[in-house]
Parts: sequence; structure tokens; C-alpha cells
Amino acid sequence: MGLRRWVHRITAPPPPGRAAAGPTKLVLVVNQGLKMGKGKVAAQAGHACVHALLGLEEAHHGVLDAWLSSGQRKICVKGRDADHLLALQSSAQQAGLPTSLVRDAGHTQIPAGSLTVLSIGPANEEALDAITGDLPLL
Repeated sequence: MGLRRWVHRITAPPPPGRAAAGPTKLVLVVNQGLKMGKGKVAAQAGHACVHALLGLEEAHHGVLDAWLSSGQRKICVKGRDADHLLALQSSAQQAGLPTSLVRDAGHTQIPAGSLTVLSIGPANEEALDAITGDLPLL
């Protein structure tokens, strides 16, 4: 999808008949096993937000509209390590939730290819809480 089409899709009024998804949010699960600095975590979380939006399929556009129109709520939680993030991704995918993974390029603090952040959503808040609701806030 081209940039112009993507910008139009997220800024144009929704077509009639598209149902709101109720309370929505985006959950970012940060890999605590890497011991990243605060700036590194912030940069990786930013990458995760961009990946989450660019990777959404047509099936999730109703939820995207609801999320964009309700303040784009984002929650950062702690994941134990890369294996924990992958297990959470599997659970989210089985529940039909959109996910994306961020891996570091290795230019600064951590080795190239390290799994830094898992994004789940934007999606319905209840569906996300069923998978990530017990994780501590970052």
C-alpha cells in the first residue's frame, strides 16, 4: 500500500456500516531480559507502534478506526524474555488478534536480531486483557 493511500485510509471518515469495536488499546510487551536503557525502550516501543499500524489487515480496520478516534491508548507491560514474548504472540494470534515483533538492528546496546518488543493490537480491550492483563506495567 502506498503512503498516500495509507494516510487517506487513516484520515478519511469511515464508510457507513463499519461497526465500532468498543474500548480498544494497543499493548506493547517489552523484553526485560535485554536490560535496555530507557531511551532504547522508548525507541523500540515507537518502532512497535509503527509496525502495528502498518501491519494491520483489512479485517482489523474497524478496530483501527475505533482506536484512532478514541485517543490511541497504548499500554507498555513487562515481558520476561524473548520466549515469553513469542508465547504471548502465539496466544494472541490464536485469539485472532494482530501482532508484530520488533527486532533490533544491533547498532547500539544489544545484539542484532534481539527481540525487543511485541505489539498486540490495536484490538478490543477485553480480548487483550485476557492475554496480557496479568503482566506488570513497565
